[in-house]
Amino acid sequence: MTDAPDAPDAPHLCTVDLDEHGWLLDHGVPVPANRLLDQFAEVLTPPAWATDIVVYVHGWRTKAESALTAAARLHTLAQEQYAERGAVLYPQLEEGFAPWTVAVRWPSRAGYGTTRDRAHALSTGENAHAARIIGQLLGYLDERRGDPAASGVLATRNGQFLHLVGHSFGCRVLCEAVQWAADGVHGETLGWSRPGPPGRAFTVDSMLLFQMAAPRDAFDTTFTALAQAPLRGPVVATYAERDWATGLWHRIAEKRRGIGNQGIGTTPEPVSSIRMRAVDAPYPLAALDHWFVSVDASEVFVKGGVPAGAHSDHLRPESAHLLLSLADHAR
Repeated sequence: MTDAPDAPDAPHLCTVDLDEHGWLLDHGVPVPANRLLDQFAEVLTPPAWATDIVVYVHGWRTKAESALTAAARLHTLAQEQYAERGAVLYPQLEEGFAPWTVAVRWPSRAGYGTTRDRAHALSTGENAHAARIIGQLLGYLDERRGDPAASGVLATRNGQFLHLVGHSFGCRVLCEAVQWAADGVHGETLGWSRPGPPGRAFTVDSMLLFQMAAPRDAFDTTFTALAQAPLRGPVVATYAERDWATGLWHRIAEKRRGIGNQGIGTTPEPVSSIRMRAVDAPYPLAALDHWFVSVDASEVFVKGGVPAGAHSDHLRPESAHLLLSLADHAR
């Protein structure tokens, strides 16, 4: 786990590295269990200037350098979108939008089936630690961030909101971690219509899943706890017809197409289905304030050739607009 001095906007971005079992690394060396919190404290204390904390987990066949570049690109797109259209589209962000991004990197450079199994194995099984490590990371960030529910905090930059962003198999890694929870007490709801659940290790203000590599019924069969905790904002997942990785290849490997190609299927709660909007078209609260939101990005995510198609075409201004809209409505 290191700072990223060579990345764009280095003060605004740091990295967390996990090994094949999901255990935390420090310059390639496993961190002793009794030093986890010390390691978080050394690197992951949210800066006072940050208004929002974004935790980004990359997807399939991604090099460590490419994961950092992707997180930095989304960060830059969000800042550019806010600078150009913030006053009009994001009225609740009038005090400013200064994101601090944590890029979580994990070994994903393997075949489809191997990576799928690894994404699951990172968080399940006797020697799997990703859910615990990322869960503790989120718990640490939740404890250290300024409480956005505190009286008067919204008038300053001390109220820091926590957003999770995943891509491809990284969405699975995040979902496993979010289902991990321990005792804790959290603030009341602000922007969203439902409160953060009590007795959880952390509270997350939104979860944005780009081109998720998982079966369409994953929220009804595998990630069943997401409807209860520890989210107080929506689970938003994009999909696109030209995402061949979660279409053709997912169907070959899993006998059915995935969320990234067809959208969210069955869930414990109703699913709201919307289209991805242009960068100058607002997302009203009513469009996003649901347990699950399936976003058709077929007209936006179109670039990419064989074999993955548009699976990795998610680093777009429209994606930054969606993330900013979630941040705006969380206030």
